[in-house]
Amino acid sequence: MSTFNGSAGAWIDPRGAFETTVTRNDGLIIRGSLGTAPAPAGAPYVVPALPVEVHCHGIGDVDFSNFDEIDLYAVDKAAAAEGLLCIPTLYLRQERLDGFVEFMKGFAALKADGQLPFVPAIALEGPLVASFGGTPASSVWAPSKEEWDKLASCGPLGLVYIMLSPDALQSSSYLAAQFTPDHPSLEWIVNRLVEQGIRPALGHFAKEDPQLGADCVELVLSAAEAADCPHGGVRVVTDHLFNEMPLLIKHAFRTSKARATRDALLASYDLPSWNLADLHEQVGPVPAAIMRAAHQGRIAACLNFDGEHVDFAIAKRAIEIVGPQNMMLMTDRSDTARLAGQDLHMEPGSNLWYQDKGVVAAGTQPIDQQIANVRGLGIPETDIWHLVAFTAYRTFFPELDLAAEQHRKGCYVDAERQRFALI
Repeated sequence: MSTFNGSAGAWIDPRGAFETTVTRNDGLIIRGSLGTAPAPAGAPYVVPALPVEVHCHGIGDVDFSNFDEIDLYAVDKAAAAEGLLCIPTLYLRQERLDGFVEFMKGFAALKADGQLPFVPAIALEGPLVASFGGTPASSVWAPSKEEWDKLASCGPLGLVYIMLSPDALQSSSYLAAQFTPDHPSLEWIVNRLVEQGIRPALGHFAKEDPQLGADCVELVLSAAEAADCPHGGVRVVTDHLFNEMPLLIKHAFRTSKARATRDALLASYDLPSWNLADLHEQVGPVPAAIMRAAHQGRIAACLNFDGEHVDFAIAKRAIEIVGPQNMMLMTDRSDTARLAGQDLHMEPGSNLWYQDKGVVAAGTQPIDQQIANVRGLGIPETDIWHLVAFTAYRTFFPELDLAAEQHRKGCYVDAERQRFALI
């Protein structure tokens, strides 16, 4: 990948875009005096951050679903080649919990030794899942208090979030039959995770009682905000917004038959009328609860921009309502046709990976393609960089000062909007 060696006409800062001169000297990105006007349209610019691939199941030829076989050096090399920070999202079977703790200890040791600069953290999808959808059933289970303690111990080792269903303990949950009086409450689970620096990532809701799901979102938020937390970042994040949750709308149009009705359906939704006060009636109680809390800065909400997980028009309106400073672009991608022991395939006209029976397993689009998708929607460049970098840094790495005068990593974006990593 090419690197920037000269000067550029603008600097995209977490606080906005400013006219300035940006140079590189001895590996440092240095900016001149700041102005107040935005950069001219089409001007090249420098961003003091790399994109963060928040939710990723596989990069290059590495499948993250089996942590015993993950070559972390290969992941780091692949992420460096793409000029991004990658947070691998893993699945976990119950019988492999102890092995996962050892894996996280090894990961922490490598990080402490200065290794893996492009793999800053690890995440889990499951095991506390109410409606597993594309999550492998083998990695859906109900941990005991002892098992939650083992998971929580991975927070200081670099486990930054665990995707869990807020309504997983309810009678409508896939896991309902597994719970006993000895299992911990939702509040206990959230408190235990947050106090060790692990963010609950809300997702995979049951569909039977949307209002109950929304109430459970508030329970998670209240418990997270009441917990003692070792970090200053956002305490709660989400899995895909609009995916795997009860909705009052059709959020994606993946087949030719569905696309034939898209325009008429979107017109009936009257997207410009969507507003925070009425969202529960417009999109449903669960996405409304998430979007309102995200707008308030209580949640950093993830949203996929491949056009198939969520329709572009709906995704754009969500950004406008919630605010790009409170949202993160996620790819959910796997670069290989195999995930968690399952062979995957594509359907005609789709760029998604499917399991058997038409269940979506993962995406395929890399982050640069999704950045181009967002740009194609007319989203301003400053907002794009909140979505792909700044929000993730504030959420997961709040100790890093992106507004500092000098940086050793970042991105140069030329007039054609081609992104080059600055290493």
